[in-house]
Amino acid sequence: MKVVGALAVGVLLLAVVASGIAVVWARHQDRTAFVTLSELQNQRDALNVEFGRLELEQATSASPSRIETIARERLGMISPPPASVEMIRE
Repeated sequence: MKVVGALAVGVLLLAVVASGIAVVWARHQDRTAFVTLSELQNQRDALNVEFGRLELEQATSASPSRIETIARERLGMISPPPASVEMIRE
C-alpha cells in the first residue's frame, strides 16, 4: 500500500511541476505576443502618419494652381489668347 501511495504522490508531484512549467510557458508566450502586438501597433501608427502626409503632399501637388505655375515656369506655357479659343457645342 505504501508503494501505491508513494507512486500516487510522485505522479501528482510530477503533474504539479508540469502544470507550473506550462503556466510559465504560457505567460512567456503571452508577453512575447504582447510585445509583438505593441511593436506592430507603433508601426501601424507611424505608417498612418506617413500616409496622411503623403495624401496632403499629393493634394498639394495636384492642385490646379500648382500645375499652372509649373507649366508656366518650367515649360514656358501660356494661356491662348481669347480670339484663338473656340467653343464647341453639341
